[in-house]
Amino acid sequence: MTGIDTEGSLALLRERADHVAAKLSLVANAKRLLILCELSKGERSVGSLQSAVGLGQSALSQHLARLREAGMVETRREGQTIHYRIGDPDLEVLMAALYEAFCKER
Repeated sequence: MTGIDTEGSLALLRERADHVAAKLSLVANAKRLLILCELSKGERSVGSLQSAVGLGQSALSQHLARLREAGMVETRREGQTIHYRIGDPDLEVLMAALYEAFCKER
C-alpha cells in the first residue's frame, strides 16, 4: 500500500468530501456498478448494456439517467441508437482501481 500525504491530501479531501461521497454513493449501487464495469470496456449501446447487465429497459434507463445527471457518463446518438461511455476521467481511474482490487484474478 502506498503512503498518503496526510497533510495535503486531508485538506483537499475536506474541500471535496461531499462531492466525492456523492459520486461514491452512485457507484455503490450494484446495478450501476455493473453498468460502469461494462462501460469501462468502452462505449456501449443501450441494447448492449441491457443484455450485459440483465436489466429491463426501464430500470436501465433510470440508472443511466442518474449517472448522466451526475456527469459520470456521456451519450452519443447514432440514428435511433444511443451509445454511452464514461465521461469522467476520475471515474475511469476509480473503475480501474476497483477492477484491480476486486475483479482481477490472482
